[in-house]
Amino acid sequence: MVKKANKNDNETIANLALLLWPNHNLKDLEQEFLEILEDKKSVIFLKYMGIEAIGFAYVSLRNDYVEGSSSSPVGYLEGIFIKEEFRKRGFAKELLEFCEKWAKKQGAKEFASDCELENQKSLSFHKALGFSEANRIVCFIKKL
Repeated sequence: MVKKANKNDNETIANLALLLWPNHNLKDLEQEFLEILEDKKSVIFLKYMGIEAIGFAYVSLRNDYVEGSSSSPVGYLEGIFIKEEFRKRGFAKELLEFCEKWAKKQGAKEFASDCELENQKSLSFHKALGFSEANRIVCFIKKL
């Protein structure tokens, strides 16, 4: 079962997100996702097996320029995760389809995502689900 998350799901989402982004702090994730759940331009879907939440997908609607896009707004997959023991069963694809349907209902004609250059699993995932590579960039910063 897939369901649209609400504020009551915040702790569940944050715990799953910590598995995806282990360098983050649980309390910070809880605060961040609470804000996301209140944002009308974002939605989080949870995937369940029975009563266990096994994954989530976080999608937003971006009105700023999205690399490779030619329209606005663009649906944007901000994060997607399925617990390791439940992978390779089509659950991430199912979550992605919910995200795409939501974005389309919001008026998006394109759907985008990103991943780190060295993240081969994510690159393969995106390509397998119909994404085409739009660009590769290296970001820079310096202190002033």
